[in-house]
Amino acid sequence: MAMTRSASATWQGDLPTGEGTVSTASDYLQSVPTSWRARTEDATGQTSPEELLAAAHASCFSMAFSNELSKAGFVPDRVAVTVDVTADKLELGWTVLSSQITARGWVPNVDEETFQAMANKAKDGCPISRAIAGNVELSVTATLES
Repeated sequence: MAMTRSASATWQGDLPTGEGTVSTASDYLQSVPTSWRARTEDATGQTSPEELLAAAHASCFSMAFSNELSKAGFVPDRVAVTVDVTADKLELGWTVLSSQITARGWVPNVDEETFQAMANKAKDGCPISRAIAGNVELSVTATLES
């Protein structure tokens, strides 16, 4: 069954000096401030589409990685994921270039080879990864913690 999730944004003013807000239909994010400066310089208490993409990718990957490990018979005690989204100004304008996943996992009885294989499988299979694959360089660094 298909599902839809929604968010909304407003913007006032020109791009360099204007400002806006972003909200989610779930009411979790409400009128969170955004600005061009938060995208290209210093966030200073504001967010950006790139930061929200990083958050979405981290959340998605953490679920996918836990699921892949569990399907392989290794239920994780915990996975901790950070995603760094990199953007730069190219000839066509500002462009998201990469999404670097860094994962740490506390997984009883799993061997390193299986852990790494499941990390790569999750990188390729998580819905956010699939949405940006082919447009953004995807990578994963996974560390098995004891």
